[in-house]
Amino acid sequence: MFRLKPGIKSDPVKRWNLPERVFFACGACHILAYAFLETYPEHGFHAVWIRPAEGFTGNHVFVSDGRIAFDFHGYRCEEALVAHHWAKGRLWWAGWDGTLLSLPRDVLISEAKSKAYDGLWLREPGQFLHDALPRARAFLARFGPPPSGAGQAGGTLLDEAGLRRQIGAGAVADP
Repeated sequence: MFRLKPGIKSDPVKRWNLPERVFFACGACHILAYAFLETYPEHGFHAVWIRPAEGFTGNHVFVSDGRIAFDFHGYRCEEALVAHHWAKGRLWWAGWDGTLLSLPRDVLISEAKSKAYDGLWLREPGQFLHDALPRARAFLARFGPPPSGAGQAGGTLLDEAGLRRQIGAGAVADP
């Protein structure tokens, strides 16, 4: 979770020129999630929305197969991703809380469909300074496919240490 300086989200040029991880953490996480689901449909991942409790900010969309998650950080166990998001939210806003909600893939790139969910309003890829989907695909390519066992029955659960071992072995990229 990052917090942008005031005015960056409303300035298309400044927003587009953010570093990759910040761009996909602050307002384009849903585009990255869509690119992942489009690229790896056979791995059994789905989109998850972290919906902040009323009165708070800190929305985030990531993909998960129920064990392994992917977002702007790369691959990690879902439990660690969620714990990190909650810890950051509570560090910045006393009493921060949220819920996890599954989202259909088509909602991720449709402003109209996203508005059907209370508290959700997602930009379409073309509503950024440039089309954000090619940028998301290029960022995603740096990480490679999901770690072995992800989305497969009987696969090995990878915690943070397990993912670090795969990164060290060259099985998963760490950009």
